[in-house]
Amino acid sequence: MNKRNLIKVLSIMALSIGLTAPVFAVETPAILKGATVVSAQEVKKLQDAGATIIDTRVTVEFSEKTIKGAKGVWYHEKSAKAVDFDEKIDSFDLKKLPSDKAVPVVFFCNGADCWKSYKAAVLALRAGHTKVNWFRHGLPDWIKAGLPTQ
Repeated sequence: MNKRNLIKVLSIMALSIGLTAPVFAVETPAILKGATVVSAQEVKKLQDAGATIIDTRVTVEFSEKTIKGAKGVWYHEKSAKAVDFDEKIDSFDLKKLPSDKAVPVVFFCNGADCWKSYKAAVLALRAGHTKVNWFRHGLPDWIKAGLPTQ
C-alpha cells in the first residue's frame, strides 16, 4: 500500500472512530455557591411550606410530566454547558419568578446532566433572589421517590 492510500485509510478509520464514539453529557457541579442543593424530600417540604417550584425544561417535557404544582419557566439554552456559561446568548424570563425575592424558589430539570436549572438558579441569584434552591437531580429523582406528578 502506498503512502497516499495509507493516509486515506487511516483518515477514514480516525473519522469513523470519532463518529461512533459515545458522547458523554457534562454533569453540572455538585454545589452552587449562594444556593442550597436539595433532595426530592427537601423539595417536597419546601413546596408544602409555600416555595415556588420552577420547571426549567421545554414546554413539551413540562406538559408530558412535571412535579405537581410546578410552574413552567423555560430556560432556552444556547450557551455552553459550563459554569462560566454566556447568559447573553441564553433566554430566561426572570419576570416570571416571584416578585418578592425573599420567597423560596426551587429550580429543577432532568437531572445532574441538565444545565437549565443550574443556569436559571445562577441568574436568579444574580437578580437578587435570596432563597434559591437547586434540585440538581431533578424530575428523575422526584419520580423515583414516588412523589406526585402532573
